[in-house]
Formats: sequence, C-alpha cells, structure tokens
Amino acid sequence: MPTPHAELPIRRLTLGDLTACADLSEDRGWPREEHKWGLLLTAGTGYGIDAPEGKGLAAASVVTSYGPQDSYTPGASGKTALTAIGMVLVAERHARQGIGRRLMKHLIAGAGTTPLTLHATPNGRPLYEELGFAVTGRAEMVSGHFRPSGSPSDVPTRPATADDLPAILRLDAEVFGQDRTHVLTRLPAFADQIRIAEDRNGITGYAAAWPNMQTHVVGPLIARDTETAKALVASLAAGTDRPLRTDIDVRHEELLEWVKAHGLEPVAFNAVMTFGIPALPGDWTRRFAPLTVAAG
Repeated sequence: MPTPHAELPIRRLTLGDLTACADLSEDRGWPREEHKWGLLLTAGTGYGIDAPEGKGLAAASVVTSYGPQDSYTPGASGKTALTAIGMVLVAERHARQGIGRRLMKHLIAGAGTTPLTLHATPNGRPLYEELGFAVTGRAEMVSGHFRPSGSPSDVPTRPATADDLPAILRLDAEVFGQDRTHVLTRLPAFADQIRIAEDRNGITGYAAAWPNMQTHVVGPLIARDTETAKALVASLAAGTDRPLRTDIDVRHEELLEWVKAHGLEPVAFNAVMTFGIPALPGDWTRRFAPLTVAAG
C-alpha cells in the first residue's frame, strides 16, 4: 500500500540533490536551471519530500534567509529578519494531493515569527493566500535580445572588481533593507558579469548578469534612478550574445517601457507576496529587479 503523503518525511536538501531538483523542475515544465539550483542550495536551505515510489523528489522548495551574518536559519534565535521562499515544486504525479500545502505549512512553521516573502505564479497564488500570504506588489518578467540604441548613455559604467565588494554590500543592504552578504559574496562566481555605476561620492548602482539555460538573467539590479538602471542593463547586454531575462517591479514603468522598446518582450506577471509584514523592507525606488524571484 502506498505511503500517504501526510506521512512522508520532509528533509533538508543538499547539493547532492541538485540533479533531483532539476529533474523536478523539468517534470513541471520549467527549465532545469541547475546553475540557479546550485546557488540556492548553498546560499539557502532546501527542503524536500522523497517520492514514495523511491525515485526522485515528490516536492521541493528553498528558503533564503536574511539578517545578521551569523544567523541564516529561519527562526534561529529570532535573529533572521526576512526569509524568501522559492522554487516550490510538486511532481506532476503527486500534484493536487495536498503535498504542496504540507510543505508550505512546514516552512511557515519553521520560520516562527520571521516575516516571509515569495513571488507567486497565478497557479500558486490561491494556495499562498489561503495560508495567509497577501499580495503586496507585482513583477513583470521580460525576455529577448536587447537592441542597443544609437546614442550612448550619459551614465558611465565599468566592470566591478574585488575592491568594490564592500561598497556593493553597503549599498545593497541600504536598498534591500537586509544584509545579503552570504548571497552576494557568491555572486562573482555565479555571475558572468557584474557592473557598477558610480560618481565622485561612490557607487550609485550595480547589476549582474548570470547564465540560466540559454539566457542571461539580469539581477540584482540596484540603481540610484532609472537612467542609471538603463545604463547598467545596456552595459550588461553589450557583454553577451544571449537573450536577456529579468523581472522588473511594475512600479518602474519607465524602465519597463524602455526595455520593451529595446527588444525585450513580456513573458509573465508574478505577484510579490508577504507574510507577517505589510510590505518588503528597503527602498523600492532603487530596487529594480531581484537576484532571482526564488531568493529576492
């Protein structure tokens, strides 16, 4: 007799589960995204349920927690200030049997009093609302080959160096509203490009482009203003032949119009949802795109 889903143990995932996670993505019609899974499983904590038939995963998710640098475990000593939930996936053969709800309840319980956030697809949103998440924003995914304009930007950019990391971390913490050191220190190895904009007072923005299947994903994208964001996107596009993909906060209407005018096409909308807080911390006016919707 098959083991009921309610009795299947939830366990921590490791890098040894990377292929199984990618297989699960593929099972649901998502790209395998092994490069992204690798980052999430090292910078965050994965949770999974092994398939009762003994092959692969029945469900998986990853949480990435932000706060003091000595504590990135959800609910640990009350120190974690924000936890992002991402990559919530249930194998097709186990769908609609309550396993996704069970996994989400486990993550919520494990977070304790820590506020949570996630990006929800239209299919996932009803479950998250049922569990107490509220929509507090929207992001639009756009993708395509960037077509440069004829005139260069008035905002100069340059490749980031190791010496820029402390300034990037300070700017990011100010704009994101939480310390992301444990994630951003992995960015030089994860991304193919990191570029910064600066003036005589220091860094005014930074952005990365990292490989994901056949595209380069632009994120994080932090910038003083829209013109700086445009310059960073254009400079990243100049460094790759791949299509670009990014998820832009819909409140940044000017940037969205600009990237669409330069070749990127609308793909989908995701709802930004929070649990335990009315809105995300930080300064949204300078936060244009996340590192990835799975980690914020």
